[in-house]
Amino acid sequence: MTSSLVRGRPRHATAHIRVRVAHALVGAVAGAGWLAIPVLAAQDPATATPPPTRTTHAAPSAPRDDESSAVDLILPVAVLGTAGVLAAYSYVRRTRRSPGVVSPAPAAPTPAESDHQARAALVQADDSVRASEEELPFAAALTDERTLAPFRLAIRTARRELAAAFALWHRYEEGEPRDPGDRRQALVGIIGRCAEAGRVLDRPLRAEVGPALEVAEGAFRRLAARAAGARATASPLHERYGPSVGARMTGRVEVAMDRLVFATSRLNAARRAADLGEDERAVRQLRRAEGAIAQAGVLVAGMDDQTRRLREAYALVPTALTGAEAVLAAARATGTPVPSGADDTLAAVRAELTAGPYDPLAALRRITRALVRLPGARRGVLDTAADLVARADAAEAEDFIAVHRAAVGADARSLLAAAVRALGAAHPVEAAALARRALESAERDVRAHGVPQSDVVPLRTD
Repeated sequence: MTSSLVRGRPRHATAHIRVRVAHALVGAVAGAGWLAIPVLAAQDPATATPPPTRTTHAAPSAPRDDESSAVDLILPVAVLGTAGVLAAYSYVRRTRRSPGVVSPAPAAPTPAESDHQARAALVQADDSVRASEEELPFAAALTDERTLAPFRLAIRTARRELAAAFALWHRYEEGEPRDPGDRRQALVGIIGRCAEAGRVLDRPLRAEVGPALEVAEGAFRRLAARAAGARATASPLHERYGPSVGARMTGRVEVAMDRLVFATSRLNAARRAADLGEDERAVRQLRRAEGAIAQAGVLVAGMDDQTRRLREAYALVPTALTGAEAVLAAARATGTPVPSGADDTLAAVRAELTAGPYDPLAALRRITRALVRLPGARRGVLDTAADLVARADAAEAEDFIAVHRAAVGADARSLLAAAVRALGAAHPVEAAALARRALESAERDVRAHGVPQSDVVPLRTD
């Protein structure tokens, strides 16, 4: 969505000038008429005293002509005088109200202002799409699929608009286009697409407070049981895959439990408000509870997915390492330059396999990055390893941004969108690198922002 720039005087300014001129003319005529009333009354034959009886004495004509000429001049002089007074008064009002020269059109935003507007639009649109996606499971328990179909379509449409906006923003951040005018239009396009994403999502799903509260409470109970099971699996993961994996998984469980505690308090507040007949307050509390439950669900489900990927990676590392060593040997045999440090990386990974617990996803990430420029790195087991790493990294960044989005800015979200595009274009090594950068950027935002309870974003506030 783009907007055209209109040059020249705005139409409302022209109309305003015409109104002021009309007011001045009406005032001038009215003033002139008021000044001329005595003269016209003196000359009106219907009301004037009868003329004296004519005598045989001839009256001099010169004084009569002078009197008529003076009367004839009164009306024009009055009109000009009144118009001058009104014009002077209008000028004084205008200069007092807006001293100096007033531009006929508002000043265009500076590049910094446009940049800030685009960032804010991206964050707002991304939050809207995520909130709508999280709301669907709650709505699905209260209505039929036929009713949900338009909302699912709206979410898909908004997601496409948002993806296009992030693609434009990523190119803009990389310096494309270079022309200043084209860059301004790129920002206009970004803001327009974000606005369109918000527009198609402006159809909130509504339900009665009582049934919606029961659905949320049921989801809370099921998720609390799953979270307890996830906590029990964190310790074995630490023992099998090392302290770095154990710390990540334990952190996920702790944040999920915090979200569930927050959801408990909001559900209780919503239930009390509903019992008192305060439906508006009950809905606000319910929305915050649903947001916390959805975020806890993201963490618990993500932990299950990451555990599965860790098992797959653990089984794949020895084969991938052997395949990487074969690729290096083939490159040397054909005279293909070998990336510097590739041999050292593979040797370090092989040492980890015998030293004790290790992070298999991190090992695969190092292997695939070390050989990314070699022709044989995108075949067989190495391609499978690169795809597994990319999907794991993208999922980790996605979960972190979804849960902490109240503190995450546009850069991390844009990098994640770029990672998703690279993954769809079958560039897994690039996708993994972009996803890691997205996660690091989001973590910096959270550290700078802190993680108060306000970090829990309600699904909807309407």
